[in-house]
Amino acid sequence: MKRRNANKEQWSTQSHQDEALLEDNQKRTNHAMNDYFTQLQDQYVESDAMDQLRTKRCRRAASVVATTAVAAASSEDTTALPDNPNQNNSGGPSHRRLWVKDRSKDWWEERDHQDFPDEQFKRDFRMSKATFNIICEELKSTVMKKNTMLRDAIPVRQRVAVCIWRLASGEPLRVVSKRFGLGISTCHKLVLEVCSAIKTVLMQKYLQWPDEQRMKQIKEEFESVSGIPKVGGSMYTTHVPIIAPKASVAAYFNKRHTERNQKTSYSITVQGVVDPRGVFTDVCIGYPGSMPDDQVLERSALSQRANRGLLRDVWVVGNYGYPLMDWVLVPYTQKNLTWTQHKFNEKIGEIQRVSKEAFARMKGRWACLQKRTEVKLQDLPVVLGACCVLHNICEMRNEEMDPELKFDLFDDEMIPENILRSQSSCTGQGSHCPQSSSPWACRAFLLG
Repeated sequence: MKRRNANKEQWSTQSHQDEALLEDNQKRTNHAMNDYFTQLQDQYVESDAMDQLRTKRCRRAASVVATTAVAAASSEDTTALPDNPNQNNSGGPSHRRLWVKDRSKDWWEERDHQDFPDEQFKRDFRMSKATFNIICEELKSTVMKKNTMLRDAIPVRQRVAVCIWRLASGEPLRVVSKRFGLGISTCHKLVLEVCSAIKTVLMQKYLQWPDEQRMKQIKEEFESVSGIPKVGGSMYTTHVPIIAPKASVAAYFNKRHTERNQKTSYSITVQGVVDPRGVFTDVCIGYPGSMPDDQVLERSALSQRANRGLLRDVWVVGNYGYPLMDWVLVPYTQKNLTWTQHKFNEKIGEIQRVSKEAFARMKGRWACLQKRTEVKLQDLPVVLGACCVLHNICEMRNEEMDPELKFDLFDDEMIPENILRSQSSCTGQGSHCPQSSSPWACRAFLLG
């Protein structure tokens, strides 16, 4: 018994000693690790401080070198001024450019020459030299920049050409950069600046709802084509493909195009109303591709104009994707049409074909609308608006399109769930048509 108790005490004592030794080792290990992390942190702080100091010294040295070099270059240019009559746009001597990368501008300089063939110029820019010159002249005061001591400003004609060629060709920015001898970021900036100038300066002149006199002419022209009176415009909605957005992806998902292309597709909408010549008189740009045509119309400025009573005595003709309203005339959608109903749909189709062909010409002329673009989603409405304005300018100046540029539209028309969107559409009351403002009554009048 005594021996057993002695062994137990000895085992207990040994256990306490081992435990104490482990605790001591743990404390030493923790202390060593803390010292290591402290030293490592100090090294990081010291290294960061050295990097910052080195960066400051490099910047100071570079600044001194650049200042000295510019001063030397200015001195040389000033000394050589009597033998070098070249002047910049501001009237001062031209300075050597020390930090601008030398890129070839031969492609653009060849096309900007007065002897360059007009036919080839039109193939590149989708318009004649005369039309291009008019656009440059109207945008000159807005897009022109002043020269600086470090470099000359990019000329107005080259700025406009970068934008128009980018829209016309649909080529990526790296290709635009090589064509015009400019940096990629510079080309991107120029495209957005010129598109914004087109929207600000030219849209109010070339894309506006017609006044009373012009509306009267439009009605007469549409009636001569279809026999339907008081038609003030042909309406259509197309989709422009985009890269998947970072936010609200589902809203921009285009189911029909996804099924057709066998790959996930996203788009935004462009709704437009055109006159008999295919010139846009109203556009609504930027709603998500999943939104059906009738909802886009409901949210557009055109619908707001109609709600304020500004479209009285005017029909806007649409396709199956739009609802029948006091001011919107659409074809019959039910099956087993009578002969007269079928004849009415043919007349409506003749008018509606005008807007569809106008969109086809616009997409054919500006290839950037045919494929996904590098432009950010928030900047895209400005670019699309510029395409609509440039389309109008070309149409108004009778710029013929190369048959090779023909583009076939693919925009599925979905019949809206609620095909009637107004009380008078249902009741047949009012005084809009020759006998009634009701679309049903107008249909009956035209069929009768």
